[in-house]
Amino acid sequence: MELNRITFDPNVMGGKPCIRGMRVTVGTIVGLIASGRSFDEVLAFYPYLETEDIREALAYAAWRADEIEIPFQAA
Repeated sequence: MELNRITFDPNVMGGKPCIRGMRVTVGTIVGLIASGRSFDEVLAFYPYLETEDIREALAYAAWRADEIEIPFQAA
């Protein structure tokens, strides 16, 4: 998988995965989508983003979730 829009820079957001070097983290995008926001709403919040940025953020998050096993404990 090649994700060209996800960047890591220790000087930007503490090195968290960001979108194209901007101060918008993958976590922010994934959180907005997970809370029910549409792609169009996210793009309205961050007009300098592109649809492909959102897709890559979701793809990166899915890849990371598959790579790291986190034990699930039901409440």
